[in-house]
Amino acid sequence: MELETIRKKLDEGIHLNLIKTKKFKTNFISIYFLRPLIREEVTKNALIPMVLKRGTKFNKTSLDIQRRLEELYGLNFSIDVTKKGERQVVRFSIEGPNSDYLPLENFFQQKFKMLTEIITSPLTENNKFLDKYLEQEKQNLEKRIKARINNKKSYAVERCIEEMCKNEKYSIYKYGYVEDLNEIDSKRLYDHYVKILESSPIEINIVGNLEEEEVFETIKNTFEVPRKNVEYIPRENILKDVKTHKRVFEEMDVNQGKLTLGFRTNIPYEEDLFEALLLMSNILGGGPHSKLFINVREKESLAYYIHSKTYKYKSLMIITSGIEFKNFEKALDIIKKQVDEMKKGNFTDDEIEQSKKALITTIEALKDSNYSLSEFLLSQSITKEEKTIEEMVNRVKRIKREEIIEAANRANLDTIYFLKNRNQ
Repeated sequence: MELETIRKKLDEGIHLNLIKTKKFKTNFISIYFLRPLIREEVTKNALIPMVLKRGTKFNKTSLDIQRRLEELYGLNFSIDVTKKGERQVVRFSIEGPNSDYLPLENFFQQKFKMLTEIITSPLTENNKFLDKYLEQEKQNLEKRIKARINNKKSYAVERCIEEMCKNEKYSIYKYGYVEDLNEIDSKRLYDHYVKILESSPIEINIVGNLEEEEVFETIKNTFEVPRKNVEYIPRENILKDVKTHKRVFEEMDVNQGKLTLGFRTNIPYEEDLFEALLLMSNILGGGPHSKLFINVREKESLAYYIHSKTYKYKSLMIITSGIEFKNFEKALDIIKKQVDEMKKGNFTDDEIEQSKKALITTIEALKDSNYSLSEFLLSQSITKEEKTIEEMVNRVKRIKREEIIEAANRANLDTIYFLKNRNQ
């Protein structure tokens, strides 16, 4: 069944996206601020939601905020900072019971008002954030940035992408840099916060059993932010002619090697071939049915894990694996051979069908949570795509073998990254 989706412009650069559904017992409200992914502001952008959640004009501590959320039937408030292409996305969300389950009037208005309060009514003194809160959150952000090395699997993927895109904005780390924290004081951060309210494209995504008129009127009467000089973020460049690949070795105290291969595909999401790229990647490394899993992990016992993934906004494909240090060359050769097999069309109809089923299951799972539907809406807004989930599924069903081969041949190896033990 098709979901009823409504998109409405509220102000310059501000849009409401509403999915009306009775599937969930909760409503999910997210407000996304889109910022250009640039070194000058990436650390400040990551810091701002951390400071905002510490206190507001009306609820002056994080404990006061939590008490108020509990009063509103246990609302769940969350923040996040992500990287979507060459844009940094700052998310503020609240999830709470659908009004149908509560003896309350105007409960949606109360939920939205609470979320707006955290974003637009921060606790300040003399037009700056509280020094105490800022210093504590700077320490927390520093710990988070330094902790990225704790998950070696994700660290290896991030480092491979950073090396691939060394002179591109996409190489910038989403949480920023420890060395930039010293330059941030309460006044500078507050001034930047005002700039974010004024100039960021803003997407307000709401999923739940709600009426359009109630949602629209609530936002119009509650979400008041000054607007000027809106900074629209251009489509990232994805085209790169890869002449030869580079090898990057990094040493650390690890007991398992992390071998990661980065490919440029130059297939934009606007192109009809993009879904074929997703399917090709799934056949190659999408799960237990895939070529990499069967040939590298099962037959040769060379990998503890191995899979491939596409990165939509930059049209990259990343293969990541955990291996013994001594098996680097052998594992690399077999991985490259499996990619070549895809380019030659050496895969069966059964592999195509298994991967289509797996990919369709992944796409349809977008409807299983209000959070994933909100993220889907955001992706559609960024890419200006109008495909529904059902249309995406039907497109996957129609993909032909020739398209898969063409997508495979567009994938060029750019970077080989290997994280190994410093004593090897």
